[in-house]
Amino acid sequence: MTENAVSLLSGGMDSSTVLAYSRLSYDVTAITFDYGQRHRKEIESSALLCRHFGVEQKVIRLDLRQIGGSSLTSEEKVSRRSFSDIGRGIPDTYVPSRNIIFLSIAAAYAETIGARTLFIGANSVDYSGYPDCRPEFFDSFQKALSLGTKIGNERGIVIKVPLQSMSKGDIVRLAEKLKVPLSLTWSCYNGREKACGECDSCQLRLKGFMDAGSIDPIRYERYPREYRAYLAEKNKKIR
Repeated sequence: MTENAVSLLSGGMDSSTVLAYSRLSYDVTAITFDYGQRHRKEIESSALLCRHFGVEQKVIRLDLRQIGGSSLTSEEKVSRRSFSDIGRGIPDTYVPSRNIIFLSIAAAYAETIGARTLFIGANSVDYSGYPDCRPEFFDSFQKALSLGTKIGNERGIVIKVPLQSMSKGDIVRLAEKLKVPLSLTWSCYNGREKACGECDSCQLRLKGFMDAGSIDPIRYERYPREYRAYLAEKNKKIR
C-alpha cells in the first residue's frame, strides 16, 4: 500500500515540480494556503495543477493581512531589485513566519490522514533570502514537529525539501523531465493578468529558464534586459 504524504502547493514552478516529484512514490494530497496574498492568481494555478495531476487538494484559508509586515499581505508596493541584489538581505516580500505557520497546519492535516511525510518546494540556492527557506530551519522544525505531534512521537515526521540545493536551472530541467505543465504555473508576486518580469520571483524564474536553455511559456508585461538578450540569441540560432 502506498504511503500518504502532504505536499505544499502554492501554484508556482518550484512547488509544482515538488508535487510532480512526490507523486512518484507517495499517495499525495496537495495543501494550498489562501492567506490574503496579493498574488491570488497562484491559487487558481494550484487548482489547475491539481486537476492536471489528478491530485486531491485541500485549500486552507487564513488572513495574514491581519498581521501584515509584508508587501504580499498589504497594499505596500512590491520592491524592485536588480538581479545582483537578490539574496542580499531579507526583502519586503518576506511574510513573517510563513513557513512555520504553513508547515504547522500541513503537519496537523497530515496527522488526520495518517501521513508522516511533508513535501515543500523551498530552495536556498537561487532564492530571495528568506530565513525560513534554509536547511537549518527545516532540520530544526522537523525536530519540533516530531516532539510536538502524536504521529511524530509514534512514527516521526519527515520534512522533505527535494529542491533545497538545486539551482533554478536544475529545477526547470527537473520540471520538464517530470512533464510539469509550466504554462499553468504562476510565480509573480504581482497578481496581474501577466507576470511583471521585475519582482524577485519573476527574475529568478527567468534565470532558471535561461540556465536550462528553455523558454518560459507564460506571458510577461516586460522582460529583464538579460532575458531579452537571451531570446534574441535563441532566435538567431533558430534562423
